[in-house]
Amino acid sequence: MRTRVSFTSGGVRCAGYLYLPAGSGQVPCVVLCHGFSGTMDRLFDYAEHFAAEGFAALAFDYRGFGESGGEPRQLPDIDGQLVDVHAAAAFARGHERIDPSRILLWGNSLGGAHAITVAASDPRIAGVVAQIPFNGFPKKVEGRSAGDTLRLLGAIVWDALRGKLGLRPYYIPMVGQPGELAVTATPEAEQHIQTLTGGGKTLWRNSVAPRGLLRMMRYRPDEAAARLVCPLLVCVAAEDRETPLETTRVLADRAPRGELRTYPGTHFTFYTDPSLRERVVTDQIDFCRRTSATV
Repeated sequence: MRTRVSFTSGGVRCAGYLYLPAGSGQVPCVVLCHGFSGTMDRLFDYAEHFAAEGFAALAFDYRGFGESGGEPRQLPDIDGQLVDVHAAAAFARGHERIDPSRILLWGNSLGGAHAITVAASDPRIAGVVAQIPFNGFPKKVEGRSAGDTLRLLGAIVWDALRGKLGLRPYYIPMVGQPGELAVTATPEAEQHIQTLTGGGKTLWRNSVAPRGLLRMMRYRPDEAAARLVCPLLVCVAAEDRETPLETTRVLADRAPRGELRTYPGTHFTFYTDPSLRERVVTDQIDFCRRTSATV
């Protein structure tokens, strides 16, 4: 059963969908956190998998994205998003079908960093799954020239200045081809965009306010991972260039109860390869089942 829900986070209305398994008793709940420019509809498939295995699953949009309120739109506000994740967990705890002692956080890319950070400050979280999680920018992005980097930095500074002046954001594409001005420039851009748009039935937009990258430059969830009291599963791609293995594995290494699972492919394989997603989500369900059973 899927129900449209909403909750208030720092005065902003966040929209979501709650998936509940059949039955009447209380069940554990997985709160699903999307990535840098994502929207909750890209996580519905994961929510359905968890619900089919007896979990409740809550997918929601951060402020400024998708069906949630908040202005300006398409601005990844890390501090605001962390407040949104806390509010989503609180909403799940208050639902009559959900066991408040068995709330798990699941996050993709930047959402993985958020899940770790929030759990580190909330000892009631039963477990965390971080999928291709962000843990700082790589020193050099493969395929991006020095000129491309300078253009992106210029866009970030210009957008930040516009923000200080109260002007409309200077939007750039989230995903583009190598050589294009975009947050992520990859040869897999067209395939990735086609996957994310899903034939047009999505709230995802290939547009983002790049000022959000400034805060990400100082955002390192490995410091939070070291403070986790709950189990952590980190799922990574062996050839990831956006969230490289050498940085993401640190999250599992620093967590007192961390596990690392490495899969073939790149960052975008997690989005574009259905067979890999099935394999990954199966491992994640097994982790969540083990973790929630020991609470």
